[in-house]
Amino acid sequence: MFYAEGIHTVGIDRVIERAGVAKATLYSAFGSKDGLIEAYLDRRRQTLTERLTRQVAKYETPRDRLLGVFESLAKSFALPGFRGCPFINASAEEPVGGAAQEPSDAFRVALRALLAGLAEEAGAADPERLARQLALLYDGAIVGARMDRDPAAGAAAREMAAVLIDAAVTGQRRSGARRKVRGAA
Repeated sequence: MFYAEGIHTVGIDRVIERAGVAKATLYSAFGSKDGLIEAYLDRRRQTLTERLTRQVAKYETPRDRLLGVFESLAKSFALPGFRGCPFINASAEEPVGGAAQEPSDAFRVALRALLAGLAEEAGAADPERLARQLALLYDGAIVGARMDRDPAAGAAAREMAAVLIDAAVTGQRRSGARRKVRGAA
């Protein structure tokens, strides 16, 4: 319900009714609606991280694993009920420091770490820079797919990711070749 309608649109009474539990049970388990929001986002983080990990493990080369992140994203755009990124959505509803911030930040850290690790394995000249660029592309693709109701945004993002990756890796090879030439002189 939080994903489909928004964390502030869905009241605690609707959650209790839908879950079929007593209010005391819900509050005992989560403490508050904020606790429930955090648990929801933590679960989404875990699910998305596991899905990305499974997706990238299917590929042999680091470059293909990086592109696999965008293939996973493209698959999610085609799912019925796709409503964008749960972390972007929740963060847009919450003030800084709200219940969505910590789990959303944790997802962002995990995503950037995955991208940076794969960028380094692929031989990018500046893996952190490439990871930041790919994270922005990831975000933009999600927003574009949601706002335009266009699952093809995933394929376009994958194509752009390939250009960024190839430029970052080719730049590394050129820099390495220049260093060798300078060192030989």
